[in-house]
Amino acid sequence: MIIIPLVVGNLATNCYVVGDPETKKGIIIDPGGDAEQIMNAVQRAGLDIVAIVDTHGHFDHVMANEVVQELTGAPIAIHPADAPMLTDPKKGFGMFAMFFGNLPGGPPAEVLLNDGDEVRFGNQALKVVHTPGHSQGSISLVGDDVVFSGDALFQRSIGRTDFPGGDHHQLIDSIRRHILTLPDDTVVYSGHGPETTVGDEKRYNPFVRGA
Repeated sequence: MIIIPLVVGNLATNCYVVGDPETKKGIIIDPGGDAEQIMNAVQRAGLDIVAIVDTHGHFDHVMANEVVQELTGAPIAIHPADAPMLTDPKKGFGMFAMFFGNLPGGPPAEVLLNDGDEVRFGNQALKVVHTPGHSQGSISLVGDDVVFSGDALFQRSIGRTDFPGGDHHQLIDSIRRHILTLPDDTVVYSGHGPETTVGDEKRYNPFVRGA
């Protein structure tokens, strides 16, 4: 599997260009800004993008949805619980919205992803796992030896839960049941910060250590 990590947008969001090396079909996970940078990576890899997948609806993960969709023609996919944030970003931030200024809405989702669905691109597939807690529509994408965790799990940390739809206990439960049960050598590609592994987070993450 081709995996190209990019750091985009004002909040240093990790966007991932992911592809099938055989068919050159690919997806873009969390295009949070800097559409030109994302598309340059797509072109260098020679990929035909078949889906834009948002792990959740917060603006720093979706701000380049519109431009990337225009350039690729790919549908936008997200969990139904977070779909309203795509057209009205302030729904994801409640009283915190004032701190982010005027957040423009983007295009709506064309594909709604539920727990157990698959995102297919060429001969590759990622399983959709609903991991709420950071937001109610947060998902992780699980493949062979990899998981794209969005803002659920970070290296030595977890996602914040003080935005609307956030729930600390629910997030811990999501991580413990759906991410930390993966093999220890599974690489965790998070929504922010460096990659890590499931085994390292079991041992060293103070929020979930000992799970």
